[in-house]
Amino acid sequence: MITALAGGVGAAKFLNGLVKIVDPKNLTVIVNTGDDIEMYGLHVSPDLDIVCYTLAEIVDETKGWGIRGDTFHFLDAIQRLGFETWFKIGDKDLATHVYRTARLNQGVKLSQVTAEISRSLGLETKILPMTDDKFVTHIVTPEKTMHFQEYLVKRGAKDEVVGVEFVGASVAQPASEVLDAIESSELIVICPSNPIVSIGTILQVKGIKDTLKRSNAQKVAISPIIAGVPVKGPADKLLRGLGFEVSAFSIAKLYADFLDCFVIDLADGLEKNRIEQLGLNVKVTNTIMRSLDNKIQLAKYVLAFL
Repeated sequence: MITALAGGVGAAKFLNGLVKIVDPKNLTVIVNTGDDIEMYGLHVSPDLDIVCYTLAEIVDETKGWGIRGDTFHFLDAIQRLGFETWFKIGDKDLATHVYRTARLNQGVKLSQVTAEISRSLGLETKILPMTDDKFVTHIVTPEKTMHFQEYLVKRGAKDEVVGVEFVGASVAQPASEVLDAIESSELIVICPSNPIVSIGTILQVKGIKDTLKRSNAQKVAISPIIAGVPVKGPADKLLRGLGFEVSAFSIAKLYADFLDCFVIDLADGLEKNRIEQLGLNVKVTNTIMRSLDNKIQLAKYVLAFL
């Protein structure tokens, strides 16, 4: 059994390679839900959706989100009614959010709704939200505190970051099966996702980090930072705003209290010795996933830790 902790695009790319070489039934993915937001009256779970759409091979890889070939008639119509439409939802994508919202309004938990959506897409991999409880990531800037999606999408991550708040972290419980998946795994992979607002949010949920520490699984993380730059997203701004060095070393240090192995890119080879001083087994390989072959090769490299 393999369990992965995942955020959005970077994680989805890695998982797409992983499911090509392992039985998808033997993989569980625990996904960040701190990015979840209500838009147009609908409950949107961006990271859950990008993971599901990618594994179902329907994701729009050009945009990096949504469904390939989707149209946007709904957005055009609702904009004419006066709604802000900075958060883009395609017409096919809309069906997912309508279904999720309707089921949640019926009292069904997010984990069950996610399982239903996964099955409808033909997925055999178990996709789990990190929690069924309300958990919202806010970004603190000198001007104001805002939802992560407003910071990232509406404002283009241009604001200076001076803090991050996890609303609901003090009471959020892991979704059903999350802790069991961690405890029963032979290999746990921390995907190359944002360490603050993707993996960091998952680690904020009660019991998850402690269970990782106790787990007998081999625990491997892939750095999302290459040569001091994130492959995608605002990880550099968040790390810098919270007082961290923007480097693979910083990522390793954030995970060092539960991690066994750390994978860094060839461009960070000179960091190997410094990271090893944290007590980690460090491996160096290509971690840039430009093609399916790149994704598969990286997945094979991580599986070799077993």
